[in-house]
This record gives sequence, C-alpha cells and structure tokens, in this order.
Amino acid sequence: MSENRKDRELETRQKSARVMAWQRPETLPSPNPKAGWVYRWIRVSTRGEMDPSNVSVKLREGWEPVKAADHPEIEMVAIENSRFKDNVVIGGLMLCCAPEEILKQRAEHFNNQVKQQLESVESNLMKENNPKMPLFSDRRSSVTFGTGN
Repeated sequence: MSENRKDRELETRQKSARVMAWQRPETLPSPNPKAGWVYRWIRVSTRGEMDPSNVSVKLREGWEPVKAADHPEIEMVAIENSRFKDNVVIGGLMLCCAPEEILKQRAEHFNNQVKQQLESVESNLMKENNPKMPLFSDRRSSVTFGTGN
C-alpha cells in the first residue's frame, strides 16, 4: 500500500453530506397516521374561554379525543386545561380522531343535502319560466387570465 493513500475506514463523508435546511416548526404537529383513522384538531377554548358547545357537537359527530400516551411523538410543553389533562391539547385545540367510515357517511349525507337543495332551486326556477323571457341554467365555470395590458 502506498504512503499517500488513506484507509477507507478513516475517510468520512461529512464534507460531502448535504447541509440540513432550516424549516419553520409546525404550529400544530401531525400525529403518526393509523390505518382507518382520520385526525383533526378541535377547538376547546378561545382566548382562554372554554367552548363546551363546540366540543360537545364534535364529540357527538363521532370525534374522539386522542390520549397523549398514544402519541408520544407529539411534544407537549404544558397542559392547558385540567379537564383534558390526559389528551393532546395545544393552543386551545385538542387532537381528536374518528373512523374513516363515519366521515365518509357524513360527507355523503351533506352531498345528498346539497344535491336536494340544488334540485329544489332548479325546479322552482323552472316553475317561473315564461316563454317570452326564457330562463336557462348555465352551470359551467371557467377560469380566464388577464390579457397583460
């Protein structure tokens, strides 16, 4: 072996390694996902005032508070409320989860409601149709860009 050559074990890739870029920390950290569950932050207080009606509605919708012990990857500095001391609460928001199936059913319910409302509006519109002044429904939308003048 020549005198000028170094052993491979002594070589390091420190200088050729990519420099880590600074990133702004998330205001609300994301939990590690679990199959079949959706996560959402639910408001429990605003400006120090509790919001029990919002929490109550969300719990009745099927959202369940997440236990802090179930997600150790989320660092918590302080516990803000003694009522939710075992849960993940940051900045007046509590991390909750719900099964995907329930959320799909909820979305389908509201989609059906919107569809029925549109049909009702359209049928009322056509009732008032006058042959001398015909009404038409144009539901197309388009995106246009300026001419640059």
